[in-house]
Amino acid sequence: MASWAGFPDRPAPVAVVWKPMHQNALSMDVRLRIRHLDPGCFALVMATGIVSIDVGQHGMTALARALFGLNLLAYAALLLMSALRLRWFPRELLADFVSPGRGAGFLTLAAATCVLGSQCLLVVRLPRLADGLLLAGAVSWAALVYLFLAAAITARIKPGFTRSINGGWLVAVVATQALAVLLVLRTASASAFDPVGLFTALCLYLLGAALYLLIITLVVYRLVFFPLRARDFTPPYWINMGALAITALAGSLLVRHIPPADSLTPLLPFVKGFTLFFWATATWWIPLLVILEGWRYLWRRVPLRYEADDWDIVFPVGMYTVATYELAQALQLDFLQVIPDVGVYVSLAVWLFFAVAGLRRLFRHRTQA
Repeated sequence: MASWAGFPDRPAPVAVVWKPMHQNALSMDVRLRIRHLDPGCFALVMATGIVSIDVGQHGMTALARALFGLNLLAYAALLLMSALRLRWFPRELLADFVSPGRGAGFLTLAAATCVLGSQCLLVVRLPRLADGLLLAGAVSWAALVYLFLAAAITARIKPGFTRSINGGWLVAVVATQALAVLLVLRTASASAFDPVGLFTALCLYLLGAALYLLIITLVVYRLVFFPLRARDFTPPYWINMGALAITALAGSLLVRHIPPADSLTPLLPFVKGFTLFFWATATWWIPLLVILEGWRYLWRRVPLRYEADDWDIVFPVGMYTVATYELAQALQLDFLQVIPDVGVYVSLAVWLFFAVAGLRRLFRHRTQA
């Protein structure tokens, strides 16, 4: 018989045997979660960040700061898990990145970094951290956008149009506009006026608008002219609206912060019209998306269960509210204020719904394990 504490014939206590087994099972569970980490997992940070900014705009300062603290922890945890996945499971990560249907999800890292940076300026006053996140957001945006598109273009084997394109591709637009938003906010909060920063933000705004018009054409073509199963209408299609909303937000902030006597001032009428165009189109998308959700769950009876990409619904809802709030101020359209006044509670309720659903699934998984 195996010895324990120097006594060959004495059996080991149950607790001593059980503890290593329990720890080993927990370690295996963590490694499994890291191995299958969703490429779009940073949508959680994007959603929590925009809801934090949303409630902060409406005077709920304590709640906004609490959500910022939670978001900072979530960002750090997901960043660590992503780094461990790159170290432990590089093949799985690379396979996800070069997959046209999943690779765009990695761009949520750049978007989430910029949204968290915006929180550092709007919810709490941490300009140094905002500067670091601005740099990290810019580097990750440039690297991920170009590498993803290069991988999609040069792939020798392509899965076909319907399996490749989806609303998740529009995260490229969201990341671009999130960087523009953070750059405008940081430029506006600086002690000295930075014309280069505003010009760069304006160029990013226009680039994001061009990317949206390009990608949404493919997305709508796929939705209208190819068969769509109810299970294939996934939450990333809500980014059809969310990408428009963040574009409207970036344009509204540019309108508010470009000085009256600046060299960019002659472009303001164009920016105002273009921004209103994107906001109106975002508004048009909302009823259609709600109808399609009803078709998915009520008509086709797809089971309602929590998935990581459900946060792709929360972010567009919160972003639309924040964008409308800024648009109403930029264009002096006070009658629009009723939308964010109601929308803040809608976005908070949607965030709470998916947060509870996610915690319930995590708890159920732990108890079953």
